[in-house]
Amino acid sequence: MSQEDIKKLVSLQRNHFKSGTTKPYQNRIALLRKLKEVILSNKDKIYGALKKDLNKCEFEAYVSETGLLIKDIDFVVKKLKRWMRPNRIKTPLIHFPAKSYIYHEPYGTILIIAPWNYPLQLLISPLIGALSAGNTAIIKPSEIARNTSHVVAEIIGKHFDPEVVSVVEGSVQETTHLLNEHFDYIFYTGSAKVGKIVMENAARHLTPITLELGGKSPCLIFGDVDLDLAAKRIVWGKFFNNGQTCVSPDYVIIQKGFKIELITKMKKYINLFYTENPQNSSDYGRIINYSHFKRLQSLYTREQILLGGHADEKDLYISPTVLQVDDDSTIMQDEIFGPLLPILEKKNLNEGLKYVLAKD
Repeated sequence: MSQEDIKKLVSLQRNHFKSGTTKPYQNRIALLRKLKEVILSNKDKIYGALKKDLNKCEFEAYVSETGLLIKDIDFVVKKLKRWMRPNRIKTPLIHFPAKSYIYHEPYGTILIIAPWNYPLQLLISPLIGALSAGNTAIIKPSEIARNTSHVVAEIIGKHFDPEVVSVVEGSVQETTHLLNEHFDYIFYTGSAKVGKIVMENAARHLTPITLELGGKSPCLIFGDVDLDLAAKRIVWGKFFNNGQTCVSPDYVIIQKGFKIELITKMKKYINLFYTENPQNSSDYGRIINYSHFKRLQSLYTREQILLGGHADEKDLYISPTVLQVDDDSTIMQDEIFGPLLPILEKKNLNEGLKYVLAKD
């Protein structure tokens, strides 16, 4: 879409919001129920797109995408009437005999920009919040997960009026056009690098924002620990969605003397979850695209591999991989976002926390 097309779309939604149509309770509930029906009736199409984009199996797609959204909608529908009521609060003596209330008002026209790793859930979950609060919304799916982006554009465009919800597909150019417009709220999920750009653009209009960004989420193992259970949970959390999750364990810091035992137990659970050859497992995902595959390969050397390390460029496959690293290794500088798990050893918990707190 051109800048002019996007400007017209924002104006269309802003005028619709000003009409007051989005604010009544029944209208909000109707939109939420329609959204639920759209997701349920198109789940096979959604699962097919997620399979093409990330090789997500149906179970993983349900757990991390459609199932979460249906639960979200049901929860909001149940609670919305109570949330919309004015809250009576105490009145300062100076204003006696007045009565004081807090009224919850929608912001207006919302921009939602989603990432590629959970391309449906992280797009629609903020939309549920926007519609339940009585806003209109323009949603921008990630062009990297292009199959899911196309499906979302198709099903939203077919079932929702553009003055209420619109999908803008495209890449950097379209995102830039959107950020040039004056929205009433911006919800962005993605990298810290792009988050800074979003925040800078929002500041020009003093637009309030939510930034849901990634980071190097540490996992610390010290003291009297059930290593078998720890290994099971780390393997699940790290290699779910092929490690492409912002809150997956980015790296492990373990007490000296326990590393070999942990790796042995992790190997057991990798084999249990994904078989001895995860490339042939229908439950194991793939790297989103070639550039991310090459980025991940550049983060480690063969000498660092403790477990796994198998890769197939044509299949965008990297096996569950555990790495021996030190504090200054390349892989320890930025978020990994893939099935690579570095392990650091420290003497005690205080030493481990000191390392974590020295980083962003």
